[in-house]
Amino acid sequence: MPSAQIKAPNAVDIEVGRRIRQRRAILGFTQAALAEHLGITFQQVQKYEKGTNRVGSSRLQTVARFLDVPISYFFDDLETRRSVPLDDATVTVASFLSSGDGLALNRAFLNIKSEKVRRTFVAMVKSLANDQDNDEGNSEPSANV
Repeated sequence: MPSAQIKAPNAVDIEVGRRIRQRRAILGFTQAALAEHLGITFQQVQKYEKGTNRVGSSRLQTVARFLDVPISYFFDDLETRRSVPLDDATVTVASFLSSGDGLALNRAFLNIKSEKVRRTFVAMVKSLANDQDNDEGNSEPSANV
């Protein structure tokens, strides 16, 4: 019996899935909510978002309506983006921005109306990051907290 070959996900399927996940998260929908709307399991939504399973055209149209975007949203700039290699920093930032913490942080930040408060917040976060880098070898909590 021949061994089954596991086929790697297609780059377009991965990107479409990433955009589904990102838009869903921005709108605050769970995978379960999208799955219920589509009449599938949340595990199937997970597979779509990972690019493991390809989203059919009629289902993608339903996803686009649910996420309130045109179908082109999932494909815009795909050729341009594929021709430009992504560096590790870009991948890290994109991954964080689509994470729960990244979305929560960005939503909260956007609710800060004062530009001065925003700048102060950014400076504070940079300072905390620098302090963390300086204290990496120190296992005891800082007394300055």
